[in-house]
Amino acid sequence: MTWACRKTSSRSATCAGRQRSTCSDHRCTEGRRAWMNTRSLLWGMLLAGIGLGVAPGALWAAAPELPEGLGAPASDTEEPALPAGLGGEAGAEQTTDRPAAAALPFRLRGFWEARGGTRLGDDPRQRDLSIAETRLQLEAEKYFPGATLRLTGDFLYDDLDDDRSVDLESGEGAFDLREASLVFSPSADTDVKLGRQVLTWGTGDLVFINDLFPKDWVSFFIGRDVEYLKAPSDALKVSAFSSWANLDLVYTPRFDADRFIDGRRLSFFNTGQGRLTGRNAVVLADRPADAFEDDEWAARLYRNLGAYEVALYGYDGFWKSPAGAEPASGRARFPPLSVLGASLRGPVGPGIGNVELGYYDSRADRDGDDPTVRNSELRLLLGYEQEIARNLTLGLQYYLERMGEFEAYRRALPPGAPVRDENRHVLTQRLTWLTHSQNLEWSLFLFYSPSDRDAYLRPRVGYQVDDHLSVEAGGNLFFGAREETFFGQFQDNNNLYLGVRYGF
Repeated sequence: MTWACRKTSSRSATCAGRQRSTCSDHRCTEGRRAWMNTRSLLWGMLLAGIGLGVAPGALWAAAPELPEGLGAPASDTEEPALPAGLGGEAGAEQTTDRPAAAALPFRLRGFWEARGGTRLGDDPRQRDLSIAETRLQLEAEKYFPGATLRLTGDFLYDDLDDDRSVDLESGEGAFDLREASLVFSPSADTDVKLGRQVLTWGTGDLVFINDLFPKDWVSFFIGRDVEYLKAPSDALKVSAFSSWANLDLVYTPRFDADRFIDGRRLSFFNTGQGRLTGRNAVVLADRPADAFEDDEWAARLYRNLGAYEVALYGYDGFWKSPAGAEPASGRARFPPLSVLGASLRGPVGPGIGNVELGYYDSRADRDGDDPTVRNSELRLLLGYEQEIARNLTLGLQYYLERMGEFEAYRRALPPGAPVRDENRHVLTQRLTWLTHSQNLEWSLFLFYSPSDRDAYLRPRVGYQVDDHLSVEAGGNLFFGAREETFFGQFQDNNNLYLGVRYGF
């Protein structure tokens, strides 16, 4: 399970009082920060330029005409004429109040959303509000012969953000580019997606083993919609299909890190200082940032065997959240990481079961005797989901993290440092109940670790008022016997939130 805070540097430096968009803002020069923002913006500019550079006739060309009798109305707003005898005079012209010219030459949709939340306790290291923001998301999609252009962006006002300058690495500021991609098929059995995109694979429910694409853990814990748990990647994805198996290959030219917890919005246990820290001690980190050198590769080979899907995974890159520290400066860093894994998913009795495993090869500390780098790990996930009553679904998971070279790890720890368990066990339960014609959803997700003796509870209720308007309320509640355990460190971040969304 890729949890950002457990990987926070054990020797984190601090930046008291400064509020920037990401920890990388504290460590990078202005030139590198400009490159980080510009890189993702270039995807949008480049892909938009592709569309605008096409000859006007081709750009606005209509779809091929259908045979007579199957044609669409003259415009999206014009209603088809009724047959004679079912309304109006035969042969009478049909009119519309809205001109056909109002139709856009591309597909546009999106939503407006507002969210607010408050902490349930007094944390002197953070503000009383956990979330206070409104956003407008616009998603444009344009079809060309043999290709599709997609652009998705969020215009955001975050009242808790001291620096509202755009930072596309963290997703904070006045604008977040969620997608800027070009999709095409060079052959009948190959698809290509180029540009900024949200990627995901694996079988876990809010537990990730072989999904090594960036996550936004801050959004997840402060009450944003769960879709924002997945952060975008700037990548090339090639999918090849055959009768024997299918292959997904993803290349990211420059490392895309998690939007991890650094103390600015959520307090956490800082092992370097041996206490809880927050805005008073923001994590500084050195992010691998050289294009085509600090790159990432991810692959998935999968096929169906009867009713079951089996998959093999591979990854080569870096720990997605800080998993080490520079001995000289104490700055958090992202050590090299390779992962090999597999999964199986299919029917088990009246429900659906899954198993997934992965071996995390921490290439900078294979002997396990470097206390500044996270050890290699074996990760295992077992899951089962079943509808136990009408509109009532239960999902259960067991997750294991087993540390490699545990004895070497213990011997290398500095005196007085907290000791992780060799085996970390986590049980999860998701209960989902749909009522009121499935327009009202009640959800309760529980993480419980018997080894750490801590837990995390995610209650949520959402109501679909109509086709456009929805409202929701929920919370993030943490419990733990010790403040240095993963969920226990977040007890001062307990929060409740409300949200409203209008889609169009």
